[in-house]
Amino acid sequence: MFEYLLRRLVLLIPVLLGVSLVIFLSIRLVPGDPAEALAGEFADEEYIAEIRRIYGLDQPLHVQYGMFMKRALQGDLGRSILSDTPVLGEVWTRFLNTLQLAFWAVLLATIVGLLAGVLSATNPYSKFDYGSMTGALLGISMPSFWFGLILMGFFSVYLGWLPAGGKGTAAHLIMPVVTLGLTGAGLIARMTRNTMLEITGSEYITTARSKGLASHKVNYVHALKNALLPVITVIGLQSGYLLGGSVITESVFAWPGLGRYIVEAIKLRDYAAVQGSLMFFALTFAVVNLTVDLLYAVFNPRIRYGGSSE
Repeated sequence: MFEYLLRRLVLLIPVLLGVSLVIFLSIRLVPGDPAEALAGEFADEEYIAEIRRIYGLDQPLHVQYGMFMKRALQGDLGRSILSDTPVLGEVWTRFLNTLQLAFWAVLLATIVGLLAGVLSATNPYSKFDYGSMTGALLGISMPSFWFGLILMGFFSVYLGWLPAGGKGTAAHLIMPVVTLGLTGAGLIARMTRNTMLEITGSEYITTARSKGLASHKVNYVHALKNALLPVITVIGLQSGYLLGGSVITESVFAWPGLGRYIVEAIKLRDYAAVQGSLMFFALTFAVVNLTVDLLYAVFNPRIRYGGSSE
């Protein structure tokens, strides 16, 4: 396990280098000049040139990239061109807000998705099965911004029960969490149902039933445990996606998270903020994927990293 962990950490280095290069070049393809945006509409060329010099925007691309990577390796993501504040502090504050939203959304998606998937698999082709899978399909297919606006119109505008947006109380969390959680729940429910049905037809499940084991023990101890591996993958991908910031949902509900911060930085052509935010997101996603891989060994002892399975 330790050797596998060490190997994965070493492999992160070229991955993050490649991601950093793609991010660096991509943001510079966005039309516009951040120095002109900071200087204002009526600034003269001399003032704009001075801003470029201060932030190193007058240097060749390879020099700018070298400066960016040197600072990043020291834990410095640079300073925002427009707010003149350290990007790392801004990103960390927004990430904590996104982490709060992602935690509750993933928890809701996991509970609802597992429960619906298991009940559908243990009662296949029943009314509940058809109803829950139809609901899961709607949750997957429905655009999050549209669902969020429906919730906002009903619970905020029509009933007046919940605040329409922002952050402050637990009530501000409810609609964005439900918007994100039900989409993830649909994916988890369908994956759980399909995997459970496949496993319940296996020979060892048939043997367990023939030995007289209780139905609930067969379903929830033997079958569910082995069905969790692909479900963990879906949960991990959802977690990584949400921790990077759900751009649309955060924008709809004016949630001050990382995704909304990235969108604002792109619109303002704030190179340092975009580069720092996306690098932080890439690192977070890589850590989540590594955690998911390590969890495989917990739920399936037959998996041996760096060696053969027995």
